[in-house]
Amino acid sequence: MVLLLLYHSILLRVAGAGDSSSTDSPGGSLRRAHRDRGSTMAANFWTSSHCKQLLDPEDVDLVPAADRERGITPEEFRLIKIHMSFHIWRLAQQVKVRQRVVATAIAYFRRVYTRKSMSDYDPRLVAPTCLYLASKVEESTVQARLLVFYIKKMCGSDDKYRFEIKDILEMEMKLLEALDYYLVVFHPYRPLLQLLQDAGITDLTQFAWGLVNDTYKMDLILIYPPYMIALACIYIASVLKDKDTTAWFEELRVDMNIVKNISMEILDFYDTYKIDPQRGIPEDKISPVMNKLPAKA
Repeated sequence: MVLLLLYHSILLRVAGAGDSSSTDSPGGSLRRAHRDRGSTMAANFWTSSHCKQLLDPEDVDLVPAADRERGITPEEFRLIKIHMSFHIWRLAQQVKVRQRVVATAIAYFRRVYTRKSMSDYDPRLVAPTCLYLASKVEESTVQARLLVFYIKKMCGSDDKYRFEIKDILEMEMKLLEALDYYLVVFHPYRPLLQLLQDAGITDLTQFAWGLVNDTYKMDLILIYPPYMIALACIYIASVLKDKDTTAWFEELRVDMNIVKNISMEILDFYDTYKIDPQRGIPEDKISPVMNKLPAKA
C-alpha cells in the first residue's frame, strides 16, 4: 500500500516538474542533453566507452537463442541475473571489498549477458570472475584463491558452484573478450553525493544511497547515465521523506520524463519482486530456474 501511494505521489510530482516534452529513447536524448550542471556531474562520462555502450531497455531483456532452447523465459533470465547479483554481493562481503568493486562486478556481469548466453557462460562461474576482474580494475585486488575458498564455504556441498583457481583465470580471459576490453564503469554514487549537497538535502544520503545499491539488482546501469540514476533515487527519497525538490529539479533542466521512467522502474521492481535484502530470491523459486542451465562440465 505504501508503495502504491508513493507511486502515485511521484507521478503527480513529476508531472509538474521541469520540461517533460521529450519523447526520445535513452540512447538518443541522453547523449544530447544536460550540458549545464548535469555535465559536471557526469565528468567524462559522455566521451567514455560506458556511454557508447548504453542500450535501449528492450535490448537488455533479450534471451539468447541458446538459453531459449533450454526453456529459459525472459522473466527467468531476469531472475538469474538478480540471484547472481546477490551472490556477487554476498561473496564481496566475505572478501571485504568496497561497494564500488561490487557495483563494477555486477555491471560486468549484466553486460556480458547482453552479448553471451548463460548456456555458454555459466553464471555461477561468471559471477565470481566478474568480482575478481572488478577488484583488479578498481585497484582493490582480491586473490582468486580467496574467492575459491569463500565460494566453497558459502555454497557447501553444491558442486555446481565449486570452481578452482584455474577456472576463474580461464573465465577472466573469456570475459575480457566478451566485454571488448572496455572495463571502465561510471557509477551513480559520486554524482549522488554531489547532487544531494547541491540540493541541500544531505540528510537523505543514507536512504538515497540504499536506493542506488538496489538499482544494481536491475539493468539500469546498462541503460541510463549514472547521474540520471542518482537523480531518480534522490527524487524517490525526497517524495518519501516529504522534501520539496521541485524548484531544484527545474533548475537542473534535466528531462523529467527520464527521471520519472527510472523512478517507476525502481518502484516496479520493489513491487514485483519483494526480495529479502539479505537472503535474495527464495530457494524454492530460484532452484527450478537454475536447474535449466547446463550441468557443470
